[in-house]
Amino acid sequence: MAYQKVNADQRAPGHSQYLDSDDLQAAALDLEWDMEQELEEPGFDRFQLDGAENQNLGNSETGDLDLDSIQPATSPKGRFQRLQEDSGYVSRYPRTTPKNSHCSIFRFSKIFCTLTLLFILGIVIGYYAHTKCPSQDPSPGMSDPHLYQDILKEIKAEDIKKLFRHLIQLSKSEDDTEFAEKLKVQWTSHGLEEVQLFNYSVLLSLPGSSPNTVTLKDSSQCFYPNGQPCDQEPRKDPSQGLLYSYAAYSARGTLEAEVIDVRYGTVEDVSQIRVMKNVTNRIALLKIGKLPLLYKLSLLEKAGFGGILLYVDPCDLPKTTNLSHSPFVVSLNPGGDPSTPGYPSIDGSSRESRSDLTHLLVQPISASLVARLFALPKERDQADTCRPLQLSHDEIRIVTMKVQTVTEYKTLTNVVGYLKGASFPDRYIIVGSHHQSLYGYNGQEWASGTAIITAFIQALMLKVKRGWRPDRTIVLCSWGGTTFGNVGSYEWAEDFKKVLQKNVVAYVSLHNPIKGNSSLHPIASPSLQQLVAEKKDFNCSWKTKCPEANLSSVQMQGDGDFFINHLGTPSVQVVYEDLKALEGPSFLSEALFPVRAAEIEELDPFFNLHETIAKLSGEVILQIASDPVLPFNALDIALEVQNSLKGDQPHMFQLLEMASRLRDSAELFQSDEMRPANDPKERAPIRVRMLNDILQDLEKNFLVQQVPPGFYRNILYRLDEKTHQFSILHEAWEHEKLHLSNETLRAALSKVLNSINSAQVYFKAGLDLFESGLLGKN
Repeated sequence: MAYQKVNADQRAPGHSQYLDSDDLQAAALDLEWDMEQELEEPGFDRFQLDGAENQNLGNSETGDLDLDSIQPATSPKGRFQRLQEDSGYVSRYPRTTPKNSHCSIFRFSKIFCTLTLLFILGIVIGYYAHTKCPSQDPSPGMSDPHLYQDILKEIKAEDIKKLFRHLIQLSKSEDDTEFAEKLKVQWTSHGLEEVQLFNYSVLLSLPGSSPNTVTLKDSSQCFYPNGQPCDQEPRKDPSQGLLYSYAAYSARGTLEAEVIDVRYGTVEDVSQIRVMKNVTNRIALLKIGKLPLLYKLSLLEKAGFGGILLYVDPCDLPKTTNLSHSPFVVSLNPGGDPSTPGYPSIDGSSRESRSDLTHLLVQPISASLVARLFALPKERDQADTCRPLQLSHDEIRIVTMKVQTVTEYKTLTNVVGYLKGASFPDRYIIVGSHHQSLYGYNGQEWASGTAIITAFIQALMLKVKRGWRPDRTIVLCSWGGTTFGNVGSYEWAEDFKKVLQKNVVAYVSLHNPIKGNSSLHPIASPSLQQLVAEKKDFNCSWKTKCPEANLSSVQMQGDGDFFINHLGTPSVQVVYEDLKALEGPSFLSEALFPVRAAEIEELDPFFNLHETIAKLSGEVILQIASDPVLPFNALDIALEVQNSLKGDQPHMFQLLEMASRLRDSAELFQSDEMRPANDPKERAPIRVRMLNDILQDLEKNFLVQQVPPGFYRNILYRLDEKTHQFSILHEAWEHEKLHLSNETLRAALSKVLNSINSAQVYFKAGLDLFESGLLGKN
């Protein structure tokens, strides 16, 4: 066989402990592969194969590969197809003609006796092997789709519903640490062997003792953020909505100034306003959506504004959603504890004084308050046509905004459970949800993800108790402090950064999975899109309504942020959304509205959507954790790069040329190295380990150092479904169109070029490593 070159007999002493497990794994899949091969190649003679293998191994010094001459293979087995017998082949051990009939009879008797003894011995061994195997489960490390379904069939909608309601009860009147301890007890009770709590003391931005206010100068009328007049008795609200309408980590103080409508705050919007008016120390009226909030705030702060009134235009929301009077929260924290940027908040860490992350006073207000402040018409007219809220540039409105948040050190707790892998315990698939929400804030959207991850643990441990284990370690996490800027996940990842840089394989997010009920919306790294598409088609059934939805790589909300942008980890997130939400502006989810448990149950009364997401995400987790070769598609990364360079913009020739070379290398790598590794007959354990290490680190080539605020450092992720260019290039071209900065464009082009070149060099180095490191040894 062309690639049966490194085997147990040829390994040097002292090899890694994983090689023995790999041999067992390859042997376990051997029978299945042989059956497939016999179906594909009828009449194939196994004795001829043995001869072909001997011939090839005996002449390994002539088998060097000319990489320049190879074209990507079309066979699913690539260039590692089983070798057909050469008609001119002559065995080194030719069979001689019998000297006489006596010798022939003697030899025949000897062979007959030997075969009879082997037959009897085989029956005895088979009998005892069968009686000593009480479980029919596949051995650890064996990839089996039927096994995945055995695990996932234990996940049921009614169980998720019970867990959801139980978690809501657990969270009442509990702080973060108390809830985390109870969640740990629950996970442990399901059989998860090792569950740990990680506590971090972090700086949080919290509401003050009284609500923030906005006051009209002309009438001296004061309003709370939800539109309620300040002189009225505050309505009793279990979510404390009046307090919990603020921007975490905003500057604090009072500002009286003219309000200027900047619409969505794009580069074009801000440039037009600056031409028309003096914006220095004015207050901007800003809609959430279209671009990351942090990016828009950076533009407004640079332009000279002193304050921001934020709102969500009702026309950007589904008609079934009425949030006109609802308060909401935003976080201005790009990630982690602001007092320990780039390092974990552990005992002894130095603390920086960074209570405010911007010089702007920022206050979220309801759409109804916008209409009252500026005497705007109702957002929907008699024809039920939504009219976007917009303030006339001729009108002058002067308001006083008062922001009185406080900063305080609080303890956040992460719950982290481990299911150790059988063959590769040092490779981690991280599964993340989050628990609780803001202190005293009764939003319940977190409970969906936590219920799903708990149901997955239940199903998983039933199989583990029967002797099965995944190949790789599954790390199950419930993060604290997500709504403040993914604080808990950042601190844990910074704490274990050196370990994670080497060992983390993938991140599967269960962040707020039920945002609507009309469309399944998977987001995945380019290398994982094919895997997710396969699982979506298999797990969707009529009762869960899985229409065709775009599967893409766009910026996602939640705790996967650190893993994507600092570790270059391939990631997946699956959510249900409203179609209108998908059609409207992106980044609306940055506004955190309180979601009641009843609303989640109204969206998914039978929890069938929860079950679908649990099974789809679960099968992705199991396949990544157990496939001998990581199910990552290298070529899809190169295709995504080429798609991101489409357009008629200048300066593209060099990028397109580099992207073409990247695609050629990716095609060669995928056909030459990945496809054959799926054949257990031709799979060398050390080669599979090397291959997986390359696949695991592919996306790290696309991490860039400096990006605009709110943009992903991993440039493989686009801003939204409508923008198909690299985000940093799209932003730079917007600047250039308005003649603001040619330097920005040059810097962005250089970053993209260097990323593509890095990936091209990485692929080529991988190919060279296999050739020089293994072929010469056989």
